[in-house]
Amino acid sequence: MKSVFARLMLQKKYILLILKVNIRDFFVQSAERSPDGNREVKSSVLVDLMYEDESAEENERSFYNALHEEQLPNNIEIKKLRVENVVYMNFKNDFSFKTGDQVLVLGEHQSTLNNNMPLRELMYIGRVLEQLIPIKDRYKKGQVNFPTPEFYTLYNGKDFMEKEKILKLSDAFETKSNDPMLELKVRVININPEAGHELLERCSIIREYSEFIEIIRKYQKKKDVEPYKHAIEECIEKGILADYLKRKGSEVVNMLTAEYDYETDIEVQRGEAYDEGREEGKLEGKLEGKLEERKNLTKKLYEEKFTVAEISKLLKMKEDEVKEIINY
Repeated sequence: MKSVFARLMLQKKYILLILKVNIRDFFVQSAERSPDGNREVKSSVLVDLMYEDESAEENERSFYNALHEEQLPNNIEIKKLRVENVVYMNFKNDFSFKTGDQVLVLGEHQSTLNNNMPLRELMYIGRVLEQLIPIKDRYKKGQVNFPTPEFYTLYNGKDFMEKEKILKLSDAFETKSNDPMLELKVRVININPEAGHELLERCSIIREYSEFIEIIRKYQKKKDVEPYKHAIEECIEKGILADYLKRKGSEVVNMLTAEYDYETDIEVQRGEAYDEGREEGKLEGKLEGKLEERKNLTKKLYEEKFTVAEISKLLKMKEDEVKEIINY
């Protein structure tokens, strides 16, 4: 039987190990979510243009018309929507709006390729419909109609992507079917100028935003000390987003700086988490690795004569889960 002192020292050792595991998990999860727990949503000039700015409604109408052969009549009202706290804590979708009661457009802006957009949009549309359809209407016997949803992602990252592609929710299904009972398609459009998508010809606000980003990258490539400031000056001179940049130049610089810091922080934290994972001989973020680590720790504590109740408290597990691991 171990002495009380030895048992206390052993308990301290395992508590430190548990803390180490939990802290490492926290940083991995933070790298996947957000570098700053206080930041609600990454800043984006495009999101501002399409949702926040005084010109947003006009820009949304232009965007809609560019994507549809039949133009939206001027008497049809556009109502902006915002889906909050979906997918990741404190994250919002970028811009959403409905055209009267006809079409519901959900838009996302991405600088990195993400094949999980259909899953995210599925979560978004559920929240949107909760906002649009009163609770009492959901229990009516008669059919409740709602606007036709459309899903778009505007991509302007540096990695190669074709001009356009369709992402389907069913591609992620474990069991494939030619006629899945649930489907959701996201139209991903490459808005980089070199991609040559027709949207840039039809929608001036998206084209000018794309040109603005290209000019910023030009100054960044030259290692300019004030790339945003000089890009704004050049765009105003060339008539690219001129009115917007004249009104909100300093705000735009702040948004771009925050967006750059956000993406840089994520890259750094992912790198740190991965490096630490390599030192421990694990690939962090893998659920299997975390479960296996916890199982091994549970068995080790039990071998050292810790009770089920003590292990449950230390590892914040249910006693039934501890017993299942021990008896496995």
